[in-house]
Amino acid sequence: MSADPAPNPHASAEQVEAARSDPKLANVLYHDWEAGSYDEKWSISYDERCIDYATGRFELIAGRRGWPYEHALELGCGTGFFLLNLMQGGVATRGSVTDLSPGMVQVALRNAAGLGLDVDGKVADAERIPYEDDTFDLVVGHAVLHHIPDVPAALREVLRVLRPGGRFVFAGEPTRIGDTYARKLGHLTWLATTNLTRLGPLREWRRSQSELDESSRAAALEAVVDIHTFDPDELAAMARSAGAPDARVATEELTAALFGWPVRTFEAAVPPGKLGMGWAMFAWRTWERLSALDAGLLRRVVPQKFFYNALVTGTKPM
Repeated sequence: MSADPAPNPHASAEQVEAARSDPKLANVLYHDWEAGSYDEKWSISYDERCIDYATGRFELIAGRRGWPYEHALELGCGTGFFLLNLMQGGVATRGSVTDLSPGMVQVALRNAAGLGLDVDGKVADAERIPYEDDTFDLVVGHAVLHHIPDVPAALREVLRVLRPGGRFVFAGEPTRIGDTYARKLGHLTWLATTNLTRLGPLREWRRSQSELDESSRAAALEAVVDIHTFDPDELAAMARSAGAPDARVATEELTAALFGWPVRTFEAAVPPGKLGMGWAMFAWRTWERLSALDAGLLRRVVPQKFFYNALVTGTKPM
């Protein structure tokens, strides 16, 4: 890891402007910037709550057969949320993490060490995975494919580094329709919150202008790094073309996303710690109930393309 570039803790307005025409630079800047606070921002933890979430996503699309996989790779690991929680949930025994962001790899390895998990890591481009053919039993990723400029190339790399019979699972990918309503809801919530908190009685709920400006620069980078949205059928076809003839896609979160995106945006727009544990429990329990509604009823009657998250899995032929 010593040869890898050092993380950049923040991005200037000039760097944000340069990144508009360079998605990979934008990914490094944005994720280095967010690395230290990413788990807090997205309510990521490494306890029962997120272990259940991660293993539930895996089981939804791939089932429980094959657990534990001996050696798993997480592509675009971020802080390690998906792989580390899957390992704690018994899905994999040993792990490797990669990300284009040095800052994220550092945080993921620190999180793994703190949990006592057997994990190594490399700063790497998903379109050129720095491992030999037939290395891994499992490759996973969460909310990563939509950041990669050449998704077919990355999927071909995934199939290359998998052992014959090995599986890949990618979750948390935005659908085309889901991303449209999520972004609109988030934008409207941000405008409403930042304008209402200008009013006298609500000023104590307003972040400082410097924090709001920094959030706006981060949002500008986020708009650049979020390159793709996916039609579920097209995503499955893409995975089959990459070399996984059994690839399939599932989707989740409809009412949960309609609730969750405004809530997350509101939380980002007010001072940290202002809302308290009561709010956190309300938001989590409501999201859980709506997710259960989506899974138990709406997924049976609403077409896949209307849900927010897509999950895709497949195996490398023997």
